[in-house]
Amino acid sequence: MTKSDFIPPIITRFISGLNLFKSYGWFGNFSAWAEAMKQAEGYDGGAIFEKVKSATLKVKNNEAVYERDSILFDEIEYSWPLLAALMWVAARKDGKLSVLDFGGSLGSTYYQNRAFYDGLKEVRWSIVEQEHFVEAGNSQFKSDQLRFYKTIQECMKIENSAVVLFSCVLQYLERPYDTIKEAFQGNAEYIVIDSMPFNTSEKDRLTIQKVNPLIYKASYPCWLLNRSEFLQFFKGQYSLVAEFKSHLYIKVDGETIPYEGFIFKKS
Repeated sequence: MTKSDFIPPIITRFISGLNLFKSYGWFGNFSAWAEAMKQAEGYDGGAIFEKVKSATLKVKNNEAVYERDSILFDEIEYSWPLLAALMWVAARKDGKLSVLDFGGSLGSTYYQNRAFYDGLKEVRWSIVEQEHFVEAGNSQFKSDQLRFYKTIQECMKIENSAVVLFSCVLQYLERPYDTIKEAFQGNAEYIVIDSMPFNTSEKDRLTIQKVNPLIYKASYPCWLLNRSEFLQFFKGQYSLVAEFKSHLYIKVDGETIPYEGFIFKKS
């Protein structure tokens, strides 16, 4: 599984209540990814990419405070459990933080938390993304701390990341468990999952997510995996250290489903 296999190129982290209108949100219960893809409208990847690049450059150059999904904000909205997990890993690594950020765009999470890096001895943030993101990343965003790679394998050959981060991305992969297996094959001592919704029934559910056009016009498949099976998949490889729920949520068929996260340590 390569990073180019996942959809979409930018992962939408919806705020509470964003899908209040019936035409936006999560719909359907599809039996196969191909079936869901036929029903999805897709997205203009080129236009979204340029919008994201422009917004992230403003954050990089301190012309804006915070970017999420190409939208600029006046204040940073932190994922405090995620930040705590990263600082916890750094504390256990003698003040050094090395992250493989799968699906990390052009550095959204990296820039979001950069105010907290000052006290660390070393920061090495490696983003695995699609090819055009990697090219733009290494030409316009690369620094002593920030690097971009096309695959998990390529990144792991060069970097010695202590933690693999999956933030609001696994649900958009056709085969999310294959990607987790790739992470298992590396030397990362920790895996952190952030901003992932789960199905409340016993089975996985494959939906179509329709994005509010205030962000961008798009729709694409999105998994709501079974939570118990997801956690069971890590057993024997990684042990669960902690779990957390975000204040962000989605609504599916009138049911409120929170975004959740987990911190795993290699067994």
